Amino acid sequence: MPDPTALTLFIAAALLLLVVPGPAVLYVVARSIDQGRMAGFVSVLGIGFGTLFHVAAAAFGVSAILVSSALAFNIVKYLGAAYLIYLGVQKLTSQDEMNQPELVERAALTKIFYEGMIVNLLNPKTALFFFAFLPQFVDVSKGSVVGQILFLGFLFVVLAILTDSVWAVLAASLATGLKARPGFLRGQRIFVGTVFIVLGLATAFSGSGRSK
Repeated sequence: MPDPTALTLFIAAALLLLVVPGPAVLYVVARSIDQGRMAGFVSVLGIGFGTLFHVAAAAFGVSAILVSSALAFNIVKYLGAAYLIYLGVQKLTSQDEMNQPELVERAALTKIFYEGMIVNLLNPKTALFFFAFLPQFVDVSKGSVVGQILFLGFLFVVLAILTDSVWAVLAASLATGLKARPGFLRGQRIFVGTVFIVLGLATAFSGSGRSK
């Protein structure tokens, strides 16, 4: 475990990074506006679970493959972009379910969790981010490097879940106040679908930079 000073610096740096809205926040906001607070929370957990895989990859050196291989990086990147675009097109062309909403919501929450996890798993920049960020706070004199990276990564995921949940609450609350307005459901579907497609295109056309 890092010493208290390094740990404090890590938490401060992590929070500074997390309070700036990024693709994960946009995904959570879209889900929260689309299906409410619970869907937002579930998408946050899905993203967090997917992030744990990237933490493990950073700890055990798997992310080095993405650093050294442009082909591997591009394959993962374009798979993630295609999946986001698919989700967006699916949303734009779907019809709102009106029958048995409770059953629809229960099934959707499981799907949303896995979609959030897959979206994050197929983001190579997340893998590169942890590969570059976490080792900077590791002290080899404090014991196992792998253990320290896993600990810091888990702590980052916990902080991310907390901050992203705030966005889920805010977005869902805003949507709740607008649902009574005519045309909101149609506009909501267009907004959510467009966000996913834009995120997919941004992923596809972005460079191989190391930022999250």
